[in-house]
Amino acid sequence: MTASRPKIACLGAGRMGRGIAVAFAYAGHAVTMIDVKARSADQFATLEAEALGEIRKTLASLVRFGLLTDNDADAVLVRVSVAPARNMATALASADIVFEGVPEVVDLKREVLAAASKCVGPDVIIASTTSTILVDDISGSVEHPQRFLNVHWLNPAYLIPLVEISPGAATDPAVTARIKALLEGIGKMPVVCAATPGFIVPRIQALAMNEAARMVEEGVASAEDIDKAIRYGFGFRYAVMGLLEFIDWGGGDILYYASRYLEGALGSDRYRAPEVISRNMQDGRFGMRTGAGFLDYSGLDVDAYREQRLATMVDLLRHFGLTRPPVFDREL
Repeated sequence: MTASRPKIACLGAGRMGRGIAVAFAYAGHAVTMIDVKARSADQFATLEAEALGEIRKTLASLVRFGLLTDNDADAVLVRVSVAPARNMATALASADIVFEGVPEVVDLKREVLAAASKCVGPDVIIASTTSTILVDDISGSVEHPQRFLNVHWLNPAYLIPLVEISPGAATDPAVTARIKALLEGIGKMPVVCAATPGFIVPRIQALAMNEAARMVEEGVASAEDIDKAIRYGFGFRYAVMGLLEFIDWGGGDILYYASRYLEGALGSDRYRAPEVISRNMQDGRFGMRTGAGFLDYSGLDVDAYREQRLATMVDLLRHFGLTRPPVFDREL
């Protein structure tokens, strides 16, 4: 990695490559998107115009949102280029970090990763952005697999702060640390998770989305009201607190008994609490009120901590225009 801002290469010039390009170019990095499909000169010119045109539209929207000026947008766009497949070796020669973003086809990913890893030095980090394929299922295609890992971005990649890092069995911990620092340097919030299907967010959101669809199917509520409940209840709270923090906030015993009721009332073990909830209760780790749950609150001023979280919720209420002044009956 160079002393200046690392140069970024994206294998693939599709939606993910374009989103990553915006994120890094916005933060001052030079980015080259490399087309991985052999095309005629005219076909490549069309792809290049399309890719840069979409990035230009994205930057224009950031201008409208007040995150850029028109001059800033022009300067960011200049940092992004597109290279044809035939120039892969040349384009990768100066890359410090390579992100693979081709379609979710195992054989295609293996082919592209194998070709790319031959074009860069052994210390150049190569990251797959796959959302479904485990890193160890494709790491065998990469020369020097200790520099390979999965870096899962959430769409739109240039806006969503979270990035999930999933190292493989062969990944050097120093590589994980380097990619985490790189992402933090462009304003992202990286988390590290084991190589497991669904990572963190997709695994949780698949359950939530399926349950929302199931409630529509069962006639529990309209799609509009379910989404309203998610925006102003579920999503509102979890924009301030994490799921595990929220368990601690109310107490793991509350979740345990609520889960038992739902499992019986709805006749489905999908509501059954995992064993860790019971173990925490047995160990006296109920949450904030006992000083520990999933998180450790020892030495923390819990009252002040709760106050801070509630203040953040009030800020969200203001953001949504939902704060109201108190009502007084002046005739009393």
